[in-house]
Amino acid sequence: MNITTAADLTVHDYKGGSEALGAVIGMSPAVLRNKVNPNNSTHHLTLAEADRIVRMTGDVRILAAFAHGNGYLLVKAPESCGESDMSVLEQVAALMIAHGRFGHEVYDALADGGVDQQEMQRVDAAGRALMEAVAGVARRLSGMAEQ
Repeated sequence: MNITTAADLTVHDYKGGSEALGAVIGMSPAVLRNKVNPNNSTHHLTLAEADRIVRMTGDVRILAAFAHGNGYLLVKAPESCGESDMSVLEQVAALMIAHGRFGHEVYDALADGGVDQQEMQRVDAAGRALMEAVAGVARRLSGMAEQ
C-alpha cells in the first residue's frame, strides 16, 4: 500500500470519517478529504498533518506505508523497558503466528505451480510482518537487558 492510499483509508475508516477527524485535527473536513484524495493533484498532506493524523487516530498505516515504501520495517517501541517475562512470551507467540502466516502465504503462492503478483504482494506483506515481529521481540528483550 502506498502512502496516498494509506492516508485516504486512515481518514475514511476513522469513525465519522473526514467530518469527525477534521474536527479532531483542526482542519475543514472538505480540505481533509481533498488532501487525502488519491485523484487530487493540487492538495496534499504536509508531514506535520500526517503526523497529527497518526497520533490522533492511532492508525499507523501511513507510517507503515512510508517505511515499507522505502525498504524499512515499522517496529513499535516497547511501552517500557521493564517488561515481564509473560509479555515477552506473548510477543514470541505472536512471532510464531506471524511465522505460520508467512509459511502459509508461501505455500499458497506455490500451490498452483506459479506465483502471480497478488500472491507476491501477500508473501511480501507476511514477510514484513514476520520481520517486524522478530525485531519487536529483540527490541523488547534489549529493553530488559541488564546494563
